[in-house]
Amino acid sequence: MKNSKALKTYLFFSGLIAIAIGASTLFAPVGFLGRIGPSGIDLGGQIDLLTSIRAAGAAYLASGIVIIIGVFVAKLTFTSTVIATLMFLSYGAARIFSRAIDGMPADAVTAATILEMTIGLAGVFFLLKYQENK
Repeated sequence: MKNSKALKTYLFFSGLIAIAIGASTLFAPVGFLGRIGPSGIDLGGQIDLLTSIRAAGAAYLASGIVIIIGVFVAKLTFTSTVIATLMFLSYGAARIFSRAIDGMPADAVTAATILEMTIGLAGVFFLLKYQENK
């Protein structure tokens, strides 16, 4: 994959966002998710749900670390870009699917959907623009 400052900037910031969300969800899911919507999401005492949320947070955190490494290790730039693209697009698409099936979420979730789709589509742009064999 061709190297560029724009691609490195994309990977750096998308990796930071993934790390921040992953760490918050893994280490403080009640506080992080409790701020969503007018009354928050009450996770108190729901151990099975907390376990699932923390697991997703760990995956998000690990993905963010790999994405950031792609800024500094050229051999991982392509892999990092694919991970960022797939992760953010899959979360955004799942939220859109959920909206169609389950109804309208809180404004914070809608904002997250827009951010995830934007980051994911930017990844598609970088994969197409900086591919080696055109």
